[in-house]
Amino acid sequence: MSGTEPVGENPPVRRVSDWDAARLRDLATEHGTPLYVQDLDRVRENCERLLAAFPDADVRYAVKAHTGRAVLEAVRDAGLDAECASAGEVDRALAAGFDGSRLHYTAVNPPARDLDYVAEVAEANPDLTVTAGAVDTLDRLAERGYDGRVCVRVNPGVGAGHHEKVTTGGAAKFGVPHDRAAAVAREAAERFDVVGIHAHAGSGIDPDQLDSHRELVARMGELARDLIDPSDRDADPIDLEYVDVGGGFGVPYEEAAPPLDLSAVAEATREAVAPLPAGVDLAVEPGRYVVADAGVLLTRVNTVKPTPDETVVGVDAGMTDLLRPAMYDAYHPIRNLGGGRDRDGGEGGDGTAAPAPAEREATPVTVAGPICETGDALCRNRALADPVRGDLLAVGVAGAYGYEMASQYNSRPRPAEVALDDGTATTARRRETLGDLTVVEREAATDRDGPATTDRDGPGAER
Repeated sequence: MSGTEPVGENPPVRRVSDWDAARLRDLATEHGTPLYVQDLDRVRENCERLLAAFPDADVRYAVKAHTGRAVLEAVRDAGLDAECASAGEVDRALAAGFDGSRLHYTAVNPPARDLDYVAEVAEANPDLTVTAGAVDTLDRLAERGYDGRVCVRVNPGVGAGHHEKVTTGGAAKFGVPHDRAAAVAREAAERFDVVGIHAHAGSGIDPDQLDSHRELVARMGELARDLIDPSDRDADPIDLEYVDVGGGFGVPYEEAAPPLDLSAVAEATREAVAPLPAGVDLAVEPGRYVVADAGVLLTRVNTVKPTPDETVVGVDAGMTDLLRPAMYDAYHPIRNLGGGRDRDGGEGGDGTAAPAPAEREATPVTVAGPICETGDALCRNRALADPVRGDLLAVGVAGAYGYEMASQYNSRPRPAEVALDDGTATTARRRETLGDLTVVEREAATDRDGPATTDRDGPGAER
């Protein structure tokens, strides 16, 4: 499904208004709501744009943005490598067909079981690269007998991002301090094959923050040149393969916000890091940019409650399905796709069909989910085509950190996800059931006490 754009075009952003409303309504009818829809054609288009903007760079997809198998396979086929933040992401990438030479594990205070797993995977995939941001992590790798490919993560002392919670470049949690990075890299080279250095400014960098990005890139270029050709002639040079300057390329969430000029960002990145010695590649790690505008979240209106202060529109998706508005005060565009009944009707009612959204007056509303939290709102005081019960709402730019941050809080099953591939819809992840909520408890009880004494798992417990 290509929205309303002419065939063959690859626009820099897909707005929620570009999605085919009738198709989304059909998908919601067939699969129920809440429902994530991820367009693999759009994922591929975004990969193509990144590869065109960075033709001489290694482009690596930050898997944490969306780990679904269908998305990972599309990214793999498009030619991007996989940058993984956990052992689970490494496992998913392997299952999606990435081989070791295309896997980069970026360890941030990694749990012991993660390092155990990755060290084991590296035995069968010696081209896998581990990025470490602490001397402790390097020591722990060595203790496990790992002596393979290592990249040293650097804290450049400069960060950027859409929210303070995702601005990593200046946070002590991430990377070796810049003034110690050269010494740490040289010490690491005595135990490992040090192939790169890495830094990341943050997530969701917008055009106003590009000066911070350029400063980070420039510092990394300077560090790389010193490691390869040390100013201290007593220091041994390190034969680096790449300088990884992270990702964080932003996408416009608000309807009127302009898209990121990716070509300008790429050119500024090359200028800031240059000149890199011959044989040393530039690497970037976009995540959000690959998948954000390839996804929407569909949710159904179940309650319309006028109050003296505001009109609250209750829907069946909340912060357990899309956490970003509650966690980051993030803006997501919302489009009323209609389909509801006039207020004397509703679910199974006999009211007449409500007018099409284009024929309704725009009304300021708060769209709130079913979670018992005041912060559980997808928007506040937002003008939408006057919602009625049964209307379908499309929450746009939801493909990145949407399903990935979903939870079972309030004992709510996680939503289903549909993947669109050349117009064909397939179930990428089934909807969880109430039985799924307690399966780990029942398995534990079975291990402890033997077979369960009841076969009742509760409503919706089908397998």
